[in-house]
Amino acid sequence: MEAFGRGPGGAEVRVLELDDGRGMRARVTDLGAALVGLEVPDAAGRPADVVLGFDSAEEYAGEANPHMGATVGRVANRVSGAAFELDGVRYRLTANEPPNHLHGGGAGRLGLLVWRVVAADARSVELACESPAGSEGYPGRLSVRAVYRLGGGALEVAYRAETDAATPVNLTNHAYFNLAGAGEEGSVLGHELRVEADRCTPVGAGMLPTGRVEPVSGPLDLRAARRIGDGVAELAADPVAGGYDHNFVLRGGGGVRTAAVLGDPVSGRVMELQTDQPCLQVYSGNQVARGLAGKGGRVYGPWGSVCLEPQGYPDAPNRPEFPGAVLRPGEVYERTIRYRFGAR
Repeated sequence: MEAFGRGPGGAEVRVLELDDGRGMRARVTDLGAALVGLEVPDAAGRPADVVLGFDSAEEYAGEANPHMGATVGRVANRVSGAAFELDGVRYRLTANEPPNHLHGGGAGRLGLLVWRVVAADARSVELACESPAGSEGYPGRLSVRAVYRLGGGALEVAYRAETDAATPVNLTNHAYFNLAGAGEEGSVLGHELRVEADRCTPVGAGMLPTGRVEPVSGPLDLRAARRIGDGVAELAADPVAGGYDHNFVLRGGGGVRTAAVLGDPVSGRVMELQTDQPCLQVYSGNQVARGLAGKGGRVYGPWGSVCLEPQGYPDAPNRPEFPGAVLRPGEVYERTIRYRFGAR
């Protein structure tokens, strides 16, 4: 556990390192319960950090940070009009992507809170935070725990939440991956991606879902492994997305299963993403600012990474046709994300 700088309001922030003793190491900060580093061996056994990020808490708390590695919520993705109705009451949220609400809002979002370290050892860390009633406009006090576990060639992130009043909850991790080594190759366009989904939720203006669920087709048909660059080339002219920024409805349900497989032919690294979430947002970093200064002096930009974000249905609080995302008192929200690595 090391000092990592100062977060919002001058709060002291720390970073913790996990080591599985077999070539994998993870770095987690208590600012936003964020994943700030993940070293994984390639096919020749050479380790490299495969997630983008920054060198200090101040940078993670800065406006230039596009939620790198953060635990995002209360509600991941967008809430249309920055408002929703629940049990007959209309709630107004922070419109941090006007006119919509994105990834939990502004200063009170989970990704900007300094979490408590509840327990830690060489291979795991448990963090907790409280989101008070009214934070970013949400009802109810939400108690959240995040547990990172490293072992067996995988990093697992488990989320648990409880509330004292009904509130929407949809948590995910927003890590930006480049399996060649974050920032080294500068692009994931040569990476190959497979997604275990036959359907997706199309979007319209403002990247908001239309409410329909449609079969995947064209560049969104990732049922067989496909070069990310090929899909981005087809989507680049899309005035809405400009690349991959789409939600896929995963096959199966009721437990943790494979959601996607990402591979880098150059390094040989392969990441299998497993989750019990119903959906997966694939984002090819289209809007990452060109020249964004990252860890160790590396420079990031569009398509230099890919986010694979397991989540509930987007804009569920305003879409009765989608499965709901409301957590009520006495219920427990539990979700798992597992990043399993190998090489070929």
